[in-house]
Amino acid sequence: MRGDLHCHTRVSDGSMRVEELAAYAVRIGLDCLAVTDHDSMDGVARAQKAAAGTGLRVIPGLEISAYDHVRGKKVHLLCYAPPKPDELLALCAETLRDRERASLAMIEKVRARYPVSEEAVRACAAESNAVYKQHILAALMDMGFSLAMFGELWTACFSHSKGGFALVETHYPDARDAVRVAKSSGGLVVLAHPGLYRNFDILDELCALGLDGIEAHHPFHSEADEQTALEAAAHHGLVVTGGSDFHGYYRSRVNPLFKKGLEGDELDRFLAALESGARAQRPGGGARQIRR
Repeated sequence: MRGDLHCHTRVSDGSMRVEELAAYAVRIGLDCLAVTDHDSMDGVARAQKAAAGTGLRVIPGLEISAYDHVRGKKVHLLCYAPPKPDELLALCAETLRDRERASLAMIEKVRARYPVSEEAVRACAAESNAVYKQHILAALMDMGFSLAMFGELWTACFSHSKGGFALVETHYPDARDAVRVAKSSGGLVVLAHPGLYRNFDILDELCALGLDGIEAHHPFHSEADEQTALEAAAHHGLVVTGGSDFHGYYRSRVNPLFKKGLEGDELDRFLAALESGARAQRPGGGARQIRR
């Protein structure tokens, strides 16, 4: 059994269509694929339809954009198979609306220096739930201003550390509130790539709120990050997850599907936790037991 539990499509900021992603997963022999677009589950049903009859199991999910306002850090959460997602999707809809506000402001800043139109950017974002920075850069690439998504032009426009001239921040919900709402959805709630945003220091707080798992295996994790995450999983009794964080060519590094995916016992334990949560949501299902 092999699975990739962290994948993005054109529904958010990936370069590949949902149906293409499902076909890709089938071609490389995956058993499980989680579609986890940012703040949206709009691609899940499409992926399940595309995978019908292939033997590929599509796991519903989404990646929740949040923020640790105490420490001033981004925090991303993965929520898998939420049976009652309405409140969670409403929270994410607020993020998407603010992302749209920020993106429109960034487009105007870019237009002051480059002859790109809002219509051209929206064409690049045609299947997405919002305009992302990648879509703005893609429109500039179409006009010949860059040959790479994450090159000098991206740095000049959007770099946090180097003062990108067009950068406008999106406002995110507090990570603690996001965990509470995600838990109320009944889904399996996982801290995504804690090494990427240096989120290990918020882990105790999120576990106290019912966090179910931690993404230990991620392409941008160092060996030390992975080991720290595995130790935290053992200490807190968390489910271990992993995946490629696939974005197609909307990525700064080479990152094909199933890079850092789960297989064997780790995937079995994840699927068992997912099924345990599903049983707990059924009438008479009893208490949910995920931690060990």
